[in-house]
Amino acid sequence: MSETSPEKEDRRHSPAKRALFVVCLALLAAALAALGTWQVQRLAWKRDLTARIDQRVHAAAVPAPARTEWAKINADDEYRRVNAAGTLANDRETLVYASTALGPGYWVMTPLTLADGTAILINRGFVPTDKRDPAARREGQVSGPVEITGLMRMTEPKGSLLRSNDVEADRWYSRDVAAIAQKRGVDGVAPYFIDADAAANPGGLPVGGLTVIHFPNNHLVYAITWYGLAAMALALLVFILRGEIGRGGRR
Repeated sequence: MSETSPEKEDRRHSPAKRALFVVCLALLAAALAALGTWQVQRLAWKRDLTARIDQRVHAAAVPAPARTEWAKINADDEYRRVNAAGTLANDRETLVYASTALGPGYWVMTPLTLADGTAILINRGFVPTDKRDPAARREGQVSGPVEITGLMRMTEPKGSLLRSNDVEADRWYSRDVAAIAQKRGVDGVAPYFIDADAAANPGGLPVGGLTVIHFPNNHLVYAITWYGLAAMALALLVFILRGEIGRGGRR
């Protein structure tokens, strides 16, 4: 069996290679620490977002934005508690597939015609699959003036993560306001929709107030993970540097 000569060992662990390794390890530790800091910043942002949305949800209802305000609507308006008065166009409702705490079924999306001729798409709530036919829930097909209170939501274009809306076949997997309005021939529709609150509808259907407000917050776990890896890299760096100092002292 051949033995590694001191000359080969020195070439294999030359000062230049060791220095390069040390630099790379230092950069790795710095990058991991930066990722940890970024996650801490994301944690603060997520907590602030959650607090602001919780404040909107529990605030007193305000009038839904009128046409003159539509151009100013942005993500900061989502989950704002609003109300609107008008007449439901039940003959133009659209069913959007939903998976809820009550099981699978559909959201009933119905245009609400306002006094100025504009319309707001209302998510009146959930109906189970066996009640998708309006004839099976006639009591809930409210006629005449109504006032809707609920949470303002942003449009959900094109479809869900797993399925795209099939407009031609009238199969919907997301609440795409513009596409639904065009399909149903509704003009002057607001660029948002309203999730109706839990106020009971005649006959008990649709069931409103099922808006899920949940923002996953794993940023603290991620931050601890990145900082832990950075500490490990830093510990290895210190170990190597101590070895280099010791090596230099023996020469």
